[in-house]
Amino acid sequence: MSMFTGELVRLTQIQRSDLPAFTHWFRDYEIQRLLAIDAAVPATDEAEEEFYQLAVKKSGDAFYFSIRTLERDILIGNCGLTGINQKNRCSDFGIVIGEKEYWGGGYGSDAAQIILRFAFEELNLNRVQLEVFGYNSRAIHCYEKVGFVQEGSRRQAIFREGTYHDVITMAALREGWDIKME
Repeated sequence: MSMFTGELVRLTQIQRSDLPAFTHWFRDYEIQRLLAIDAAVPATDEAEEEFYQLAVKKSGDAFYFSIRTLERDILIGNCGLTGINQKNRCSDFGIVIGEKEYWGGGYGSDAAQIILRFAFEELNLNRVQLEVFGYNSRAIHCYEKVGFVQEGSRRQAIFREGTYHDVITMAALREGWDIKME
């Protein structure tokens, strides 16, 4: 198994040809409400082009990937490590499964597991962290399944659909991940 292949998906470099799918996903309110802490507004072609330029830039403090199914090579999402801090050996993690028919099928967990393997075994990171909205129970389950642990929350930090919600902080540590993988 390669560094970027799991049981259900593989991670690939983001291609310009992926942008129409990304734009489509980020114009969908159901997806936006799970990702954007600011007001959920539809993505523009220009915003996705800016993201693409950032994704292909070789900076060393961020790595972005497209998520493709192994079975049929279908583009279903993207993920990445950002804000990589080599001194403290930590990074932020983000993921989206944009093709809704793949929600709940283990594809996100598989991609997250690949990212953690890359972070810990290739980049020599010690900590990968994320924030998730308290109402996103499917994502919280996914993260816990691959070794993320809830560390705290920012109470009522996001206002969505007329209600305040918590933003939960989670992290996976190399040490715990090593044990989980044995």
